[in-house]
Amino acid sequence: MMIRIVMMAAMTVLFLGGCAKDVDEYNKSADYWYEKMITAISDGNLERADSAYSSLQSEHIASPLLNEATLIMAQAHMAYEEYLLSEHFLDEYNRRYATSAGKEYAEFLKIKSKFLALPHPGRDQGLIDETLKGANLFKMNYPYSIYTPLVTTMETQLHLAKSTLNEQIAGLYDRLGKPKGAEVYRNSAPATWINASEVQAAQVPWYREIFEGDGTSSWYEFMIPKTRNVVSMDDNETK
Repeated sequence: MMIRIVMMAAMTVLFLGGCAKDVDEYNKSADYWYEKMITAISDGNLERADSAYSSLQSEHIASPLLNEATLIMAQAHMAYEEYLLSEHFLDEYNRRYATSAGKEYAEFLKIKSKFLALPHPGRDQGLIDETLKGANLFKMNYPYSIYTPLVTTMETQLHLAKSTLNEQIAGLYDRLGKPKGAEVYRNSAPATWINASEVQAAQVPWYREIFEGDGTSSWYEFMIPKTRNVVSMDDNETK
């Protein structure tokens, strides 16, 4: 009986202590939450950093620290390759805190975030087009921006990636016996200065090439039936 009482007392103390600890985490100063957020980022714990940021935002909605804190959270998530969360914080920063110069920087970071989210461009054609559109819009809105050379560099690499992707799709149409389809993709150069024949495709690592091929063929090509169905009719048959 005595053992049970002692155990219950110990559990009560632990429970009350835990509650007291939770209570202590409320009604803190803006500096406290800001420092807690920075410490969590330094420790690589972005979940805890997000929680501290939320407390800062909810308890001190007019704090001047929120301007910097929001941008820091965007850059932290980008550094940890969490690009959608990074864009979320950048949108929040633009909507609520950004000055004119700050908005320019945030828009540049949004392009950079999209660009970094494309380690394998062939897997997301839509994101390539979206990023190119954003880069073009940025240069229109900020023609004299100090970030323009960086945006142009990313834009150039994306144009080259899209050109390579178009050539790979054209090659697929060639293998399917659809020359008109191949011609459409070869003529849809994303930039007039690109000569597809001069573009050197990136080398595909062997562990990806096993499953994805090298862009010209795949190891499992011999398994694909040579018969054609109505969907893959020859261009001449559809006239």
